[in-house]
Amino acid sequence: QVQLVESGGGLVQPGGSLRLSCAASGSSFSLDIMGWYRQAPGKQRDMVARITGDGSTDYLDSVKGRFTISRDNAKNTVYLQMNNVKPEDMAVYYCNARFGLRNSWGQGTQVTVSS
Repeated sequence: QVQLVESGGGLVQPGGSLRLSCAASGSSFSLDIMGWYRQAPGKQRDMVARITGDGSTDYLDSVKGRFTISRDNAKNTVYLQMNNVKPEDMAVYYCNARFGLRNSWGQGTQVTVSS
C-alpha cells in the first residue's frame, strides 16, 4: 500500500505562485507514474500533470507553460510548481501514484485563488 501526503496548498493571489509537494512511502517510487489531479466543487477530477519514472511529462492544456511537475526519486517526492495562477485553478489538488494495477491517492490539498 502506498501512502501519499500532500502539502503546500493555501491561498494565492491571481498571478502568484505556489508549490505543492507530495511525499510517498511504501512503494517503489522511482517506478511509479506520479500525477497531480484537481477537483473543483461540482466538477470531475481532472489530470493536471503527470511524470513517469524517467521524467517524461504530460500536462492539461490549460496549465501548459504555467505549471511544472518534477520529482526527486531520492526523496520519494513529487512537486507541482504553479506559476501565474488563475482563478480557474482553484480546486482541491490530489497526488496520485500508479504502478500496474496499483492506483493510490493522497488526501488532497486545497488551493484557493483570491485577491
